[in-house]
Amino acid sequence: MLRRKPTRLELKLDDIEEFEGARKELESRKKQREEVDVVGASDGEGALGLSNDHKSREQMIHDRIGYKPQPKPNNRSAQFGNFEF
Repeated sequence: MLRRKPTRLELKLDDIEEFEGARKELESRKKQREEVDVVGASDGEGALGLSNDHKSREQMIHDRIGYKPQPKPNNRSAQFGNFEF
């Protein structure tokens, strides 16, 4: 394998400005999310609100992947057929 000298990377003013813009955008999004979380918690939704959000998130995932869960039968005849015990 041929060895070569390390490549020198130069940081330009445009790169710094682009980085600062992206960082500010991420910080503003984070602040918006925190504000939404604080407003939701102060409305008294508490744990009930979280479980509803989880259920709807789970439902959105199922819809996205096309999963349609079928209820499982709880009796033995449905599991093993029509055998008599």
